Amino acid sequence: MNETITLELTKDQKDILLKGLRFVRSSIMLDINDLPTNESEDERRANLRQVTELAEHVNRAAVMAH
Repeated sequence: MNETITLELTKDQKDILLKGLRFVRSSIMLDINDLPTNESEDERRANLRQVTELAEHVNRAAVMAH
């Protein structure tokens, strides 16, 4: 089930959120898996895709004037 929420962010808040998403993306990329399987690689790719899509969505969002 996909629910939608609406947030109003200042430019600084948007920048912080995007910086955090870059950190999350790096964490996923650097995660060490001693015995990678097709399933674990598929999961990693899916997680990276979700983070990328979220960052793109945040980048397109309008910024509230303050």
